[in-house]
Amino acid sequence: MVLRAGPALLRVRPRGLTVCLALLCVAAAAFAIGCATGDYPVPVLDVVRTLVGGGDPGNRFIVMDLRVPRGLDGLLVGAALGVSGDLFQSVTRNPLGSPDIVGFGNGAVTGALLSLLWWRGGPLETSAAAFTGGVVTACVVYAICRKDGLRGHRLVIVGIGVSAMAYSFNAWLLSRARLQDAETAQLWLTGTLNGRSWDNVVPVAVSLVVLLPAAMAQSRRIGILTLGDDVARSLGLSPARTRILALGTGVALVGVATASAGPITFVALAAPQIARLLTRAPGPNIAASALTGAVLLQGADVAVQWAVPSVEVPAGLATGLGGGVYLAWLLARRRSGR
Repeated sequence: MVLRAGPALLRVRPRGLTVCLALLCVAAAAFAIGCATGDYPVPVLDVVRTLVGGGDPGNRFIVMDLRVPRGLDGLLVGAALGVSGDLFQSVTRNPLGSPDIVGFGNGAVTGALLSLLWWRGGPLETSAAAFTGGVVTACVVYAICRKDGLRGHRLVIVGIGVSAMAYSFNAWLLSRARLQDAETAQLWLTGTLNGRSWDNVVPVAVSLVVLLPAAMAQSRRIGILTLGDDVARSLGLSPARTRILALGTGVALVGVATASAGPITFVALAAPQIARLLTRAPGPNIAASALTGAVLLQGADVAVQWAVPSVEVPAGLATGLGGGVYLAWLLARRRSGR
């Protein structure tokens, strides 16, 4: 199906559109349930009334000031990680080519730890440092891979090596920190949506307004790359430039997500693969990956709130557990030949 918007044409697959609409409904339901869950439960219908401008003042404070920012941050961070993972896996043509595996996530963590432990930075400074750490890590990986190009297996291998070095440096930073500072940093390292406010939501939202259309604009070019570099050149496309732009957008997305919620594992790895299974469409699935990432992270946060209502369990622990189960299922599925 082809949609026309003035002079532009947009090709839409019916199955992909159906999947995206279904994921959007699931994300909305998870968001509403998350706003209803907490130490002071609020019925879902009252949450809906509050969101549309009604409800009593008490519920309005609890929902709009305390729970809506947390839910929106979960959706936006999950979407950013899903798109970032889709860009990385599409460019590298490797299901393990996600930013948390390749090492850009650990690079962002390094920047945040330097801010927290050395410079005693606040939330804004820590966010900026995390974003900068991801960009610096990307520059290091690019410098190493530049001679032979940003090709799949080489990028993944170099990224894993850089990730291991960043992880070791992060462990050294924690070992040299004061106990109180190390505890604060360790809480951030788990990846959490606890205590999110509008100050956390606004930067991610603004970044997605810019980066999501940029990622969608690159999806067609990335799809052409799957045909091979020679075919891409014959169609007037520069493979090197396309890879740099796509990976740069992916790095920016994972930097923004890490800056907002800390290192959230496995969402960037699993979301694009699940989206591809649902849509059955080759190449990048930007919209489906974004919605899948949003559902995974917000769903994980709601699940741990329901499972352990008396304890604030970081969402990053839930995504790590779910990601491990997913990888085990994926390995068993491939062994069985399905």
